[in-house]
Amino acid sequence: MSLADLPPLREVLAEHDLLANKSFGQHFLLDLNITRKIARLSEVGEGDVVIEVGPGPGGLTRALLETGARVVAVEMDKRFIPLLEELGAAAEGRLTVIQGDAMKADMAALAGGPAHMVSNLPYNVGTPLLINWLTGPYRPLSMTLMFQKEVADRIAADTDDDAYGRLAVVSQTVCSAKVVMDLPARAFTPPPKVASAVVRLVPLEPAPDKALIAALEKVTAAAFGQRRKMLRSSLKALGGAALCDKAGINPDARAETIDVAGFQALARALT
Repeated sequence: MSLADLPPLREVLAEHDLLANKSFGQHFLLDLNITRKIARLSEVGEGDVVIEVGPGPGGLTRALLETGARVVAVEMDKRFIPLLEELGAAAEGRLTVIQGDAMKADMAALAGGPAHMVSNLPYNVGTPLLINWLTGPYRPLSMTLMFQKEVADRIAADTDDDAYGRLAVVSQTVCSAKVVMDLPARAFTPPPKVASAVVRLVPLEPAPDKALIAALEKVTAAAFGQRRKMLRSSLKALGGAALCDKAGINPDARAETIDVAGFQALARALT
């Protein structure tokens, strides 16, 4: 059986009597028109290696395999392993299925080299996973990831946006970040209580120094932890006004008015 011969996902789920597990934050994308669009937005193709976290029944996995890519799928819910293995057989061995926790997985070892990340991430671990990939040792070629709309907006936010904060600063220090697709709740089975969005992240060159990222996390945690206060006050434990002066930043400014470059200057001053 080839990929084109596979039955619709709704039929596969009904046949195996499988429902989404709320404890895993599962909401399935079963519409191949949508998953194919996400695959196109990821810009992966023949011969590329893709890591997919939380494939569930394999809706996005099918679309990625149709591009000719090789997919490494990490799925925590063992109920879906047989379905994914059937999909792998139809893809002539281009799908490797790993049953396990993506938070603990060694992505470099799984990929065996450069790879793209493309996932409809489980809502309950989406942000921690992204932080791991942004700050950890493995550097993906690109990341095309679905989050709750609120989280996606926080990743791509600009200064003075209500959503602008720590996640935007860290994400945009490591990558270019852009929301490339919005999805209503009704696109999923079962529909979540919130809308979703796909963010496209491409690592910037050169890669930022790990010491800078560590300092950036400290500075943004302090600044946005007390975002109503002036930096001279919110950053007091890290040097306050003296730190701001060293970085060339107005100590009377508030966190939401400081752009990514400004926070990088503060992090360099801290190191």
